[in-house]
Amino acid sequence: MFTTTRTRIYIIILSLIQLYFSHGVLQPCIHRSYGFGSSVCVCNSSYCDNVVPNSEVKKGIYAVYLSDKQGNRLAKSTGKFNFSSENGDTAATPMFINYNKTFQKIIGFGGAFTDAAGINIVSLPVKAQEKLLESYFSPQGIEYNLGRVPMASCDFSTHAYSYDDHPNDTSLLKFVLAEEDLKYKIPFIRAAQGMSKQKLRMFASPWSAPAWMKTNNKMTGRGSLIGKPGGIYFKTWAHYFVKFLEEYKHFNISFWGLTLQNEPIDGFISNFPFQAMGWTPEMQRDFIVKDLGPILHGYQYDKLKLMIFDDQRPLMYHWAKVILSDPEVQKYVSGIAVHWYEDLAYTSIVLDKTHNMFPNYFILGTEACFGSYPWNYPKVALGSWNRAESYSKDIIEDLNHWVTGWTDWNIALNPEGGPNWVKNFVDSPIIVNKTSGEFYKQPMFYILGHFSKFILPDSIRIDVSNVPEHLDVVCFHRPDKATVIILSNRQEYDIAFQVKDPFFGYISRTAKSHSIQTIVWWNK
Repeated sequence: MFTTTRTRIYIIILSLIQLYFSHGVLQPCIHRSYGFGSSVCVCNSSYCDNVVPNSEVKKGIYAVYLSDKQGNRLAKSTGKFNFSSENGDTAATPMFINYNKTFQKIIGFGGAFTDAAGINIVSLPVKAQEKLLESYFSPQGIEYNLGRVPMASCDFSTHAYSYDDHPNDTSLLKFVLAEEDLKYKIPFIRAAQGMSKQKLRMFASPWSAPAWMKTNNKMTGRGSLIGKPGGIYFKTWAHYFVKFLEEYKHFNISFWGLTLQNEPIDGFISNFPFQAMGWTPEMQRDFIVKDLGPILHGYQYDKLKLMIFDDQRPLMYHWAKVILSDPEVQKYVSGIAVHWYEDLAYTSIVLDKTHNMFPNYFILGTEACFGSYPWNYPKVALGSWNRAESYSKDIIEDLNHWVTGWTDWNIALNPEGGPNWVKNFVDSPIIVNKTSGEFYKQPMFYILGHFSKFILPDSIRIDVSNVPEHLDVVCFHRPDKATVIILSNRQEYDIAFQVKDPFFGYISRTAKSHSIQTIVWWNK
């Protein structure tokens, strides 16, 4: 896939471009095509594209950030509001922004610091490592503010491990962070914290308890904690969470949230190939009330955002109803975590139904990736615009149905889609080629940036009506008084549109085929 001659040519080109652009100046994408519909942007130790900072524009002016199949990547331009629709494309029926009709408050967007991500990042030269993390977390990048951390191993590790593999150590006297935490997670979380201009909201998720705590004495396959909530193994497991939080705190990493279990339904599947642990909603409810909730509060972790479920959305309403209907649970739980993998035609109804039943609990997207199904081939499709559009569709649909944020899976993988100890390879917004010392920013990366960079934490979704057919649209009012509207055209044809702001007038533009644009203006 990666030829030595081609690599040398690109390194020479990138080095020459680096000499031309001074530090801090906008640096454009260096495109490379691999035959999957669009291109990747190539980065190495000496060069990487960046994004114009999300800075205020003058009153009556709007800023547009455009990405498309043809190769634009968060390209910025500006325009001026028209006083009437007659100054624009009169063939387009205006969309109307209603600031008085509001919905959910946004938590944020981000990705996961897995072992695999760290293994790939550390395989790059140090300067390239810095550029990769800057691409995600700095003001010159797409400004992620969420980070997910697996508690111990998951399939995107090189082997199965826990923090206490000593049978019967119910006092957790031998609990210790793994080498993987020290080499592949903590250094890059700390680096990201230093690059970000906002506080990163970190949340953790376990895949399995140590094997000796489980009914099948394995971290994989069909198995649950031994006994019942309130019992010794459930108490030990609750203290395991606290030990994890305390150990990371020693490295100045504090967690904003926790999910109780990654995909709890997996643990009821016989011969499930990687780390899993089964929970019913009744078990999770009772564990919260009898064990985890009181223990977290006892250790002053009462501000931690505890999230239930963390699985596929078709079963989300049932889990929420069983768990959140218990008044004791309400002392401890803040939200509902959900994954994207079964985004079916009816699942937006599930999101609405769950929110309407439990409006005081946020819904957060906590995992997403392409390539997880057997028919997703190849696992890594460098430059795929179709995969990028799948992201934009899901994110906009989720946001329009009460979801408060969206967390991607591994922040970096290799060209195979790993490492993954059970060969469950998938795609990632950034792919690392350690042989050439390069990394490739995929269209998915830029699609995510259309949301993560411009929808600031605590932004509130506002109503936009008369949306043209086949145009995906979502709109927000930010805490800094800016308005953000994101429009994605996944069709083969252009769509003319207008946006009517009641205070400023009309925006008249065209959404080119296979494009996404974020439009920002300030109301002050």
